[in-house]
Amino acid sequence: MDLRKLKTLIDLVSESNVSELEITEAEGKVRIVKGGGVVMQQQVAQPAMVHAPQAAPAVAAPVTAAPVVAAVDAGHTVKSPMVGTFYRSSSPGAKPFVEVGAQIKEGDTICIIEAMKILNEIEADKSGTVTKVYCDNGQAVEYGQPLFIIE
Repeated sequence: MDLRKLKTLIDLVSESNVSELEITEAEGKVRIVKGGGVVMQQQVAQPAMVHAPQAAPAVAAPVTAAPVVAAVDAGHTVKSPMVGTFYRSSSPGAKPFVEVGAQIKEGDTICIIEAMKILNEIEADKSGTVTKVYCDNGQAVEYGQPLFIIE
């Protein structure tokens, strides 16, 4: 299932009165349950081997997303729009996009999140001063995880 489509489904469930959503497509099945955290279960159809004895079908274990830590810091929290790998700069030896104390404008690139071998530039959704960076370079991030505080 497309990552953008999955993100849209998660957003729809979190913003509505729906407590559970299950979608079945050719690639597999996704189940989203609203509660203390988002629980996603995905089952992928696997081709059967021709000469192998039939075994019970494999069921993917539910994956629980890491709970999103509520930001205690004052200011605007920039959250991860997707699951992926967080990078502070465009290449390993390059200078980070932003540092603590940097003045940024809305629309400035503040980091990159790699998801499915695609580098997604994350832009500031507010102008101000970066007061905190929550993630380390190369760290795995979850959807909705705080990345920066902007005041």
